Amino acid sequence: MDFPLPNCSTDLKGQTALVTGASSGLGVRFAKTLARCGARVALTARRLERLESIASEINMAGGKAIPLQLDVTESDQLIDVVADAERQLGPVTILVNNAGIPDAQRATKMPIDLIDRVLDTNVRAPYVLSCEVARRLIAAKLSGRIVNIASSSAFSYGGNGAALYSISKAAVVRMSEALAVEWAKFNINVNAIAPGAFSSEMMDGMLQRVGDITKGFPRPRIGNPAQLDSTLLFLVSPSSDFVTGTCVRVDDVQDGR
Repeated sequence: MDFPLPNCSTDLKGQTALVTGASSGLGVRFAKTLARCGARVALTARRLERLESIASEINMAGGKAIPLQLDVTESDQLIDVVADAERQLGPVTILVNNAGIPDAQRATKMPIDLIDRVLDTNVRAPYVLSCEVARRLIAAKLSGRIVNIASSSAFSYGGNGAALYSISKAAVVRMSEALAVEWAKFNINVNAIAPGAFSSEMMDGMLQRVGDITKGFPRPRIGNPAQLDSTLLFLVSPSSDFVTGTCVRVDDVQDGR
């Protein structure tokens, strides 16, 4: 096989991407970035009006996006949203499992309903969506890319609350590794990105509660979502064909090593 020099295309024309948690934060940036590179994008989240506004922005800029309301804790919706995206945009060949929720409580203080919400959102939903997308790709004999958004918390926990968040994101990393092995023979690549502290609605809320967290970082700064563009595009593009089952830490060594 001949490869271009350099082999680093980010052309996503002809691809359909589904992004969860696309109504705010990193999800908005991911969706707009994929659309700018030519992908047709299904925006999913609970806030339909917000999705409609973002889809309008993308379409007015020359891209193609549709809003699809999704509560990732509802099993039927997880299956149906993939079918809806395929019906309107074509088979989903790129899945970005971005939706997630934090917990700011110590393990023994968490009520069962919060435990269920964290695990349903952060672990069960990306697993079910990945399996549904992969099932359809395998049946259609199509290749695909799945990118799961983990967190630097998967690798480090300081004991000050949010233990389950750390556990759930570690599960996302292992999920990406295991599914990559199972689906490699079908040319479906599965990888994860583990962001550190990036500006987002979730992060802004945490900073209001705990104050400036950057003082303890080797470089005292919060990431800008734009600094994740290159990693996302690499993992969904043809040039990452030989990269699967890995997790890329994009965290500015905020938690050390």
